[in-house]
Amino acid sequence: MSRDLQLKERWGVLVEKLSTQFADGDLLELDAIIYLIGVQELGQYHRIYKKDEKLNLMHIAICRLLEPYGYYEFDFFDEDGWPHYTIKETLPPLKAGEQSVLMKEAIVNYFVEKSYIN
Repeated sequence: MSRDLQLKERWGVLVEKLSTQFADGDLLELDAIIYLIGVQELGQYHRIYKKDEKLNLMHIAICRLLEPYGYYEFDFFDEDGWPHYTIKETLPPLKAGEQSVLMKEAIVNYFVEKSYIN
């Protein structure tokens, strides 16, 4: 199976599974999945987040997702338990479609690593 076809298949399975678990079956979009990863990485599940905290959660997720690609490196947890990352390498300029494929690939790899999907 080609890499693109495998990614598309795994992405579909992941979106369906997350949507069933967190959105009563309404299909989650990429940003919502990134947000969920941020909450997972922070580990503070049962609280309400302010708008700026939601953006920070998405930033945490993006850093964590792109860490295996060498773009970010975990640095430390602050006194409130929020993870901080440092930039190791600047992301190359990507077209919107390329950026979307990179994030989907990183998300699929994240959930495979967590044994949420195969």
